[in-house]
Amino acid sequence: MKVSVIIPVYNSEGSVAETLRSVLAQTYKDFEIIIVDDGCTDKSIEICQDLDDARIKIVHQRNRGLAGARNTGIRHAQGEYLAFIDSDDLWLPEKLAKHVEHLERSPAVGVSFSRSILIDEQSQPLGIYQMPKLTDITPEYLFCRNPISNGSSVVIRRDVLKEIQSEENLYGEVEDFYFDDRFRQSEDIECWLRIALQTNWKIEGIAEALTLYRVNMGGLSANILKQYESWEQILVKTQVYNPEFIKNWGNRARAYQLRYLARRAVRQRSPELAVSLLHKALKTHWRILLEEPRRTLISCGAAYLLWILPPSVYKWLETLMMQITGITQKRRIHNEQVKSADLLTVERQLL
Repeated sequence: MKVSVIIPVYNSEGSVAETLRSVLAQTYKDFEIIIVDDGCTDKSIEICQDLDDARIKIVHQRNRGLAGARNTGIRHAQGEYLAFIDSDDLWLPEKLAKHVEHLERSPAVGVSFSRSILIDEQSQPLGIYQMPKLTDITPEYLFCRNPISNGSSVVIRRDVLKEIQSEENLYGEVEDFYFDDRFRQSEDIECWLRIALQTNWKIEGIAEALTLYRVNMGGLSANILKQYESWEQILVKTQVYNPEFIKNWGNRARAYQLRYLARRAVRQRSPELAVSLLHKALKTHWRILLEEPRRTLISCGAAYLLWILPPSVYKWLETLMMQITGITQKRRIHNEQVKSADLLTVERQLL
């Protein structure tokens, strides 16, 4: 078995069938699917059981959260590579094939990720992409920007997870842990950061946008504040095993996280919170204006315009900017794909 696909499921009856079908539609076929029933109380698991495929295995447990469900999936996985997808996200058919090719071609790469297309709650593309840096990802860059972007974009070598594995008794018996079950939010970046700091594996992305990442345009301001509190716990944990890293990069990473959360507040139409978070970000590390002036100024502009403009005018302006951004991103992805294909052709000719 080459790949194990792990799908944590908790009360996702409205989306899980579409997610599972997108995995079953992969052009690469040598994989198993481990669905982790994380204490569902709706019909999610019944829906999964209706999709008859010998590659599907369902594991049941009491609710442990996303990190705990992923850990359970890892313990049951047989594959050399482990792929994760949340039960409301989707994959394009060639995703696994592209990641397996990437990892086979690049033995030093331990974590392979893709860019993502943003979709709405009806699975319609928003016309924009997550466009992170793909190579030369240092621990400090990962901590500040999190280029992996979302947990449904990664495929990881089993050997990488073995290197960060720990044994603990959290639920009445000793088990292996990879993600930290104590985190109910920010569990992804905490895990990626441990990989970057504690192993020699490279983290690298591929140019294609192969993940469809569902964006929740609603939500509560309290959820943003809870996410920030959870993220702050990463600093506390990391400081224990690498205090020098936090001393050097903690405030800078904090500023970037606050800026990211301000953009989320804009999406949720919470202008006061967005402006407050941006002010805090600039106070924490004002140099984000110099390090990433375009993104920082766009974030500030969006927050203040949301605050002062009538909702209808802001909506029109936002739609226009998203269309312009989407066209630019799509052109960039195409150009990078062509460049990557040309480089791969040259490598094969040399071999």
